[in-house]
Amino acid sequence: MDAAVLIVGAGPVGLTLAAELARHGVGARIIDKQSAPSTFCRAIGVTPRSLEMFEDMGVAREMVDAGLWLDGVRMVLPGQPARDMTRDLSDLPYGALGVPQYETERVLTDHLARFGIVPERGVALAGLAQVDNAVQVELDGPHGREAASFRFVVGCDGAHSAVRKALDIPFEGEAWPFEFMLGDVSIAWDVPRGMAVFAVHPVDDAPPDLFVAVPLPERGRYRVSAMAPAHLTASADVGTDHGIQADRAGASLADLQEVADRLLPERVVLDDLRWSSLFRISMRLAAHYGQGNVFIAGDACHIHPPTGGQGMNTGVQDAYNLAWKLALVVKGDADPRLLDSYESERRPVAAEVIARTTEESLNFGKRGTGDRLADTQLLVSYRGGPLSPATVTADSLSPGDRMPDIQGLRRKGLGFPFRLFDVLKGTGFVLLLPAGERLAAAETLAADLHRRWPGQVRVAAVTSAGAMQEEPPRVEVLIDAAGAFAGTFGDAQAWLVRPDNYLGWCGPVETISAALPRYLEDVITLKPAGSPP
Repeated sequence: MDAAVLIVGAGPVGLTLAAELARHGVGARIIDKQSAPSTFCRAIGVTPRSLEMFEDMGVAREMVDAGLWLDGVRMVLPGQPARDMTRDLSDLPYGALGVPQYETERVLTDHLARFGIVPERGVALAGLAQVDNAVQVELDGPHGREAASFRFVVGCDGAHSAVRKALDIPFEGEAWPFEFMLGDVSIAWDVPRGMAVFAVHPVDDAPPDLFVAVPLPERGRYRVSAMAPAHLTASADVGTDHGIQADRAGASLADLQEVADRLLPERVVLDDLRWSSLFRISMRLAAHYGQGNVFIAGDACHIHPPTGGQGMNTGVQDAYNLAWKLALVVKGDADPRLLDSYESERRPVAAEVIARTTEESLNFGKRGTGDRLADTQLLVSYRGGPLSPATVTADSLSPGDRMPDIQGLRRKGLGFPFRLFDVLKGTGFVLLLPAGERLAAAETLAADLHRRWPGQVRVAAVTSAGAMQEEPPRVEVLIDAAGAFAGTFGDAQAWLVRPDNYLGWCGPVETISAALPRYLEDVITLKPAGSPP
């Protein structure tokens, strides 16, 4: 595939975007100024919503194999016995997974290679200008300076994004005037595998004194964090940067051990320090997520405290949201106006994450654990956004909401039950149509949709339990054997699922032949077959 898109930054966000564009049939070139992937364990948590996304991409199994399930937290507060608090997510498609960022990047890099795309390392963006409907760039690499042109450029290049700076997009916010220290260590103690340890001494009108140990997949290993002591920060210009300070000496094993001795009720020995670093936290949000044919995603758009493991996950979901829209526009199947919905949908999500993680960090150890779903990202919704008509159903499931999964579906010729998520896999829209006895109408509708937008919309007709029925052409007939689909979606509404598995449109079955094409053409801006480019 020819590269229509340049992606700057080969971390999890850039890798996700490149792989998703390729899956949608659009070539991308991906560069990174670093000569090799980072060995630091930056992000660890992968949320249930990100795992749903990785399942759609086809890499969930590899992610799970590379990580371990995060089962809960042992909370240690002064004057109180330690409490083991587990979080039961067994009713969800996925639990919370712990995967070191270097493993996440390895899985995504291997996945991207299956499309014939390899990140180009040691290549930096040196200049950017938009001319007509193209983006002219200058790149500095191992062989000197190169000039190139792309239809679109996306900056996934972190908090100090060269792309964001080239667009002169304000990155407003503030930084905390203190630093943390991180370390990858071995700890032998009685904590169950998969459980984190939070030892917290709350302090009035100041950040808490804390020792946090998050388990890594290798048995007995943890990434630990704590406030950095004065001797590591006294000469530093604290508060000007965000993230790992790889250019400065990190904490020693003795520094980390001192905090553990101070805050843990029983002495445990920290051993085998593999790496350490200082870490700074800022809270910033880009004023805009793009300009013309240039966009930004991930930490280039938003940075915030790491509480709840929201940062990387919010970034890869930025990429997942942008990819299908960008692919439709690059291929000429949708109007460029569709891309305006990227910022409209994703920026409010980041604003909420910044506010919530900041508040939770400042009150760490002072309050309860809150909503068990708060950090799963399953509650992220685009209701009220430009692609989500204002319809609200009686059961509160509405356009803009994440698509829930349904189990126990059957299909003729398949001797096993499967999930609704299995039906939704792919790169197009899926229309879920409660069919009943209306299969003939479903066949007519499917033929009309295929005539207007070939390959863009699949039709799945869902019927109640009963004998397996003949499948009309271009219609998947699903048997709702246990009534789970009807219990969630009812039997009077049709539902359109977007390529990113969010609900796009719903409406009464009897109005669908007119209302659905109007939504696809006017809201999604899909161009009917034969339209001029």
